[in-house]
Parts: sequence; C-alpha cells; structure tokens
Amino acid sequence: MKKDIDFLEVVDIGISIVLESESSENRNWKAYLLNFKTDTISNVLVSTKGYGLLNGAEVKTATFRHSLGSLAPQSFTPIEIIDESLFVIHNEFWLSFYIGDRVFDKKITFLPDTISAVNVDLIPLIMLPGVIIR
Repeated sequence: MKKDIDFLEVVDIGISIVLESESSENRNWKAYLLNFKTDTISNVLVSTKGYGLLNGAEVKTATFRHSLGSLAPQSFTPIEIIDESLFVIHNEFWLSFYIGDRVFDKKITFLPDTISAVNVDLIPLIMLPGVIIR
C-alpha cells in the first residue's frame, strides 16, 4: 500500500533547460538532468510532457519516456531537445531513480513563461545559459 512506502525528499537533483546554440534564425534548447549529489544515481527514468493553454485552446504534447541509466556524482546528462514554442505552456519532468536499493521520485514543472530571458542564468556543471529548477 502507498501508505506503507517511506517517501524520502529528493534534494541535490535538478532539471535545466539550456540554450545550447544560437543563430540569427533560431535558438537551440535542450533539457538536462543534473546530479549535484555525492552519490551515483542509477536506473534513471524521466517522463516528459507539456500542457496548458495556447491561443485560448487547451493543448497537450505527447508524453516521452527516457531511460538514462546511471549518472555519476556532480555530473549531468541530456534528456531531450525542447522547442521554445513550448515555453508558454507547462513543461513537466517526472523523474525516478535509485540510490543503492532506495527508490526516489520527483516532479519538476516549468510553469508557462518561466523559461525566458529574465530567468536565464549560468547553469552550474554545464556552464551554459539556461533556467534550472532544483
């Protein structure tokens, strides 16, 4: 039963939307998982989806599932490319992983217009401009 599961708080894990490259025609953004922990996380699964209002109509993107394997301490790995036209809706990342034999999960949601020039900063570990939620 769910009430019998000991859910531990997830800390030192982040999702970042990073500006990888920019030209006069377009900007290329990518979502990354960052492990700020001193432990390796393993069996990493990330589910992503977008939803919200676009031009007054309810929209939902497809749900994508990514198996990322293991992630060493103080490192990062790409999740997926993300189109900036989706920045005006909710962008949800549901991740689960193991540390030893303990399972952890966390939902991180970028609210509409969170990914904007006013919120862009240099992302630790990656050292590229972007927006991070930890």
